Amino acid sequence: MTTQQILILIAVLIVLVLAVVGILVAVRKRRSQGDSARSGRAEEPGDGRSSLSPKSAASAAKSQAESQPGASRKSSSDDQAIQSASSAPDASPNPDASTGSGAVDSKASIQSSSADLVAPSAHEELAHPEASASSMTRLKARLAKSPNPFGKALFAILTKDHLSESDWEDVEDTLLMADVGAEASEQLVKQLRDDARITGQKDPAAVRRGLRQRLIDLVDPNMDRTLVAARPQANRPSVIIMVGVNGTGKTTTAGKLARLFVADGKSVVMGAADTFRAAAADQLETWGGKVGVPVVRSDRDGADPASVAFEAAERAKNDQADVLIVDTAGRLQNKANLMDQLGKIRRVIEKNLPVDEVLLVLDATTGQNGMIQAQVFAQAIGVTGIVLTKLDGSAKGGIVISVQRELGVPVKLVGLGEGPDDLAVFDPESFVDGILGDE
Repeated sequence: MTTQQILILIAVLIVLVLAVVGILVAVRKRRSQGDSARSGRAEEPGDGRSSLSPKSAASAAKSQAESQPGASRKSSSDDQAIQSASSAPDASPNPDASTGSGAVDSKASIQSSSADLVAPSAHEELAHPEASASSMTRLKARLAKSPNPFGKALFAILTKDHLSESDWEDVEDTLLMADVGAEASEQLVKQLRDDARITGQKDPAAVRRGLRQRLIDLVDPNMDRTLVAARPQANRPSVIIMVGVNGTGKTTTAGKLARLFVADGKSVVMGAADTFRAAAADQLETWGGKVGVPVVRSDRDGADPASVAFEAAERAKNDQADVLIVDTAGRLQNKANLMDQLGKIRRVIEKNLPVDEVLLVLDATTGQNGMIQAQVFAQAIGVTGIVLTKLDGSAKGGIVISVQRELGVPVKLVGLGEGPDDLAVFDPESFVDGILGDE
């Protein structure tokens, strides 16, 4: 046998060996895949060959769902959008025919905003909100402990033996620094001076009683501070629109307000119409999830807020909810833009339901800047009540007086702090007692 023949034989043997090895590898791989498939089928919940108990199968399914939250919510959103489109094909938002830019077709708005109804999980443990009656008690206690309440400063001046002109100027300065406002401050100083001349009282208890009554009169206890939704003859659903600039705590206040209603036994739906702030809808969902309140939202930033508001109104109506709370954007490019957007939201909601309440959320620490905000929003959409946040200190509490006098609408709610139940129905006497402190 020649050398050439030997080399050919070796090459053939090598090829045969490689072919055999390849076949063995393929067979082993196929067996491995078959074993994996059989193992996967055995672990599927509901399969007759499942080796998992029902409880274990449920846990596995829950883990899988939690690992893919986006897919789950997307499926839910598509179903909800289709259901909304089929239930109200003709109820299209048409805010203002005169401008020609406000008309929104219902189906188109659903496609463009992809608004979802996000309901809390049935397995999620719900919180138990604090009853609204006890919140104002905590307000009084917090204000009394405030390091610089203007009521205490006034009391310290008025209990002096002899009040000079300089003392009366200090009284007025204290009121102005507390954002009571120039007109109201002048009025109160005049009344207190008249009281001092007529009664001549120097007894601290008598001075305190007089000051307390004058402050209560300024806060105006005769204003109706009842939330429209809490009245016996309220519409059902009763619609509340929340307005205010970014940073005042508007979205947080909407969530806390939902808790107040839930604590009073009312069913609530929330609409996340602040579509320009990325975290707003997520924030509202978090609040709603804790107390079992569903949230209608868009799955994309920058969607048309009016279409979300429309769908929220439709959902609240179909569910026969007691209250609908609609959060709105607070970004101010200019006054005209604000008026157009808020006006459109209101008109769109009114295609389904009357709007009962517009609550303006103001930061109590912003002082007279808050007054400018209040005037702009009052012109844009009409305000029925004020919510003052960050009133856990009373050094600037005089804004309660000035904002009411300026707008002619009452302060209805006050925010006491960061806690979930730190929102209370405003009570003038408790407020004044808080800023005066303990006797």
